[in-house]
Amino acid sequence: MKKIGLLSDTHSYLDSRILHHLRGCDEIWHAGDFGTAAVAEQLAEVAPLRGVYGNIDGRDVRLTQPLVQSFELEGLKVLITHIGGYPGRYSPAARTLLQQERPGLFISGHSHILKVMPDPRLRLLHLNPGAAGRHGFHNTRTLLRFEVAQGKVQGLQVVELGPRTEAGSGQ
Repeated sequence: MKKIGLLSDTHSYLDSRILHHLRGCDEIWHAGDFGTAAVAEQLAEVAPLRGVYGNIDGRDVRLTQPLVQSFELEGLKVLITHIGGYPGRYSPAARTLLQQERPGLFISGHSHILKVMPDPRLRLLHLNPGAAGRHGFHNTRTLLRFEVAQGKVQGLQVVELGPRTEAGSGQ
């Protein structure tokens, strides 16, 4: 069993609340729009990091983070990309990737809208952790925590980090 912390759309913003909720995770996954490579470096100090670059990420992030992550963990095939859409409304690129890779878990960011949706047609679970940063139109900053064991996501928790406009307490 692996404990996972999943976030997206930090847009160069990390505070002590984000880091607090990621401590104790076996891995941190970031679904793009880090903002700066410094965010990735800080997250990697907490736990091993798997991330993808997003549309706002510059060369510094793109040098260390790929466009797509595809891997298996604890018997679960995982696919992560920043712009993916959601069941019934996948982006064209994501639709192609999903057909090629056939994951059991598909993760994307970009929308700043937290979504947990099964896709019975493709037999997968789709997760979008919303936005953990302060930039965007979302009202509440969010991330997800869960466990992966025996090919399944379990113990899924939505973590609300506070209002987007709140200054936070640190970093």
